[in-house]
Amino acid sequence: MINRVNSTNGLDLKDRLVAVNRVTKVTKGGRTFTFAAIVVVGDENGIIGWGLGKANEVTTAVTKGVDLAKKNLVRIPLIKGTVPHEQVAKFGGAKVILRPASQGTGVKAGGAMRAVLESVGITDVLAKSEGSSNPHNLVKATILALTEMRDAQTVAQQRGISVEKVFKG
Repeated sequence: MINRVNSTNGLDLKDRLVAVNRVTKVTKGGRTFTFAAIVVVGDENGIIGWGLGKANEVTTAVTKGVDLAKKNLVRIPLIKGTVPHEQVAKFGGAKVILRPASQGTGVKAGGAMRAVLESVGITDVLAKSEGSSNPHNLVKATILALTEMRDAQTVAQQRGISVEKVFKG
């Protein structure tokens, strides 16, 4: 269940550049270089968005990526700076495993996953990526795993039971 955020008013969004890719197009007149930038924005309090900007210059590509990311914001449930439960997600060839961690553990993740997790405001998590290390697919798989997370109150409300019954069965 994806919790979209409609307005960016009042949000203090910080952007992080995940990766820049130089793309070459060979034409009759020579080579044309363009750039693709993957950008993640977040308020470090449970809101995250990502965007892919393409342009002839890196700065323009990053700006386009930030604008796209601000249009694709989602809300993620957090519990004391970590994820509510273990989650596995796949996107393309990338597989991401997120596990909750105790306070003081830190963000144990690499590359594109670290940028996403820190932007959303997670301070303690154990994360593992398997398969492809393509930053595009890693960002998408990580955000997919985060959007599939549900806290105990949401589960209790969907099942029509109390929060205690969620934990005790």
